[in-house]
Amino acid sequence: MNIDFKELANTYGTPLYVYDFDAMAKSYNALKEAFSGQKSLIAYAVKANSNLSVIEHFASMGAGADCVSIGEVKRAMSAGVEPYRIIFSGVGKRDDEIQEALNRDILMINLESDAEMKRVEMIASKMNKEARISIRVNPDVDPKTHPYISTGLHENKFGVDIDTAKRMYIYAKNSKHLDPVGIHFHIGSQLTDIEPIKEASVIVADLVRSLSAIDIDIKFFDIGGGIGIKYEDEVTIDPQDYANAIKNAIKGLDVTIVCEPGRYLTANAGYLLTKVLYEKVNGNKRFVIIDAAMNDLIRPSLYKAYHKIELLDKKEDSDTSKADLVGPICESGDFLAKDIELPATEHGDLIVVYSAGAYGFTMASNYNTRGKVAEVACEGGECRLIRDRESFEDQIRLEKAYLKNARS
Repeated sequence: MNIDFKELANTYGTPLYVYDFDAMAKSYNALKEAFSGQKSLIAYAVKANSNLSVIEHFASMGAGADCVSIGEVKRAMSAGVEPYRIIFSGVGKRDDEIQEALNRDILMINLESDAEMKRVEMIASKMNKEARISIRVNPDVDPKTHPYISTGLHENKFGVDIDTAKRMYIYAKNSKHLDPVGIHFHIGSQLTDIEPIKEASVIVADLVRSLSAIDIDIKFFDIGGGIGIKYEDEVTIDPQDYANAIKNAIKGLDVTIVCEPGRYLTANAGYLLTKVLYEKVNGNKRFVIIDAAMNDLIRPSLYKAYHKIELLDKKEDSDTSKADLVGPICESGDFLAKDIELPATEHGDLIVVYSAGAYGFTMASNYNTRGKVAEVACEGGECRLIRDRESFEDQIRLEKAYLKNARS
C-alpha cells in the first residue's frame, strides 16, 4: 500500500502508529493457505498488537485468539472472536482469571505447571464444571533466537518437561473436572531457522502418540507462534516449508493444528511515524532528537532491536553522517537507533520507523507522564483512526491525590 505519511501526520499528529491492514490480511492468508488440506486454526497472538480493530480484522477472516491474560480474552471476545477459538495461556493465572475463563467457555486453558493444573481442577470442581485444558510441553530445543525471547529450554520459565507432562496428562485423564484436549509448545519468538521447529514438532508428536496408546485423546496440536520476519537482513522461513514441517511430524495423528502467529502477521505491516525536534552535537557525537521515545517503542532499548529508519523527502545527493535517533525521555537508554547514517535534518522533518506493528504500542507506557500515541489503520486505500491520542486527563483519571488544603 502507498501510504501518505505526510497527510497522516498533518491529520493526526505525531508520534503516530500506522497499520497496513491489507498487508496483515496478505500474511494471514499466506499462512492459512500453507496449512490447507489439514484441520487448522490460526489463533492470533493478541499480545503482539492488541488494538480491538486489529483483532477484529483477523477475526473477520476466521482467526481465533491466543491470549495471555483474562484482559486479552475479554478483548478478543469484544472484537468478535468466538469463545471456541480462544486459548488462554500464561504462567501466572490468578484464581479469578481461571474462573472467568471457565465461565466464558473458551476452547482451552493452557497449563504451565502441575501446581496450576491442581488449581484449575479445584476451581472447576467448585464451579461444578469440566475444564478443557492443554499442557505446555518444553521440548528443550534451542530455538537459536535472542535469549530474552527464547522459551523452549529447561532454563526458561515456560512449560514442563516430557516426563512431567505425561504424569499431568494421566492425572487429568482421571479427573472428573479436567478434560485434556490439547498439547502445546512454543520454543521462542523471531525464529528464522526451521530445524528447531522440526525437532520440537517431532518430539511433541511422539508424546501425543504415546498418550494415545494409553487412551488419552489429544485433539489440538498447538505449535505456538514464533515464525520470524525480516527486520534487516534475516532470511525468513517460508510459510509452506513451516506448515510442511508440522504436517510431516504429525502424520497418522487425527489432530487440529493450532498456530499462534503474532509478529508474523503484524510487525512489517506497522510503522511508527515521528517528527524531528532538533539536532545537537556533543563533541563528535551527533543526536537527532525526535518526538517519539522509548515509552512509545521500547524494543531498541530493551533488546537492542533493529528497525529500519527512513527520513522522508531526503535529497538524493545529501551528505550523511552517523547519528543516534533519541527521544525526550530522561533516560540514557531512550533511543530508537544508534550510529545510523542520516542526512542533515530540520525541525518538523518526518521519520518513519519500520516493522513497528508488533510489540510496539502494546509495550508502550506513560513513563515521564507521556500520553500514549494515536493509532491509524489503512485499508483499501483509505485510513481511519482506531485509537485516540491519550490526553493528560486520560492518564490521571484513576489516580487520587490527597490535598492538604482540602481538609477544611
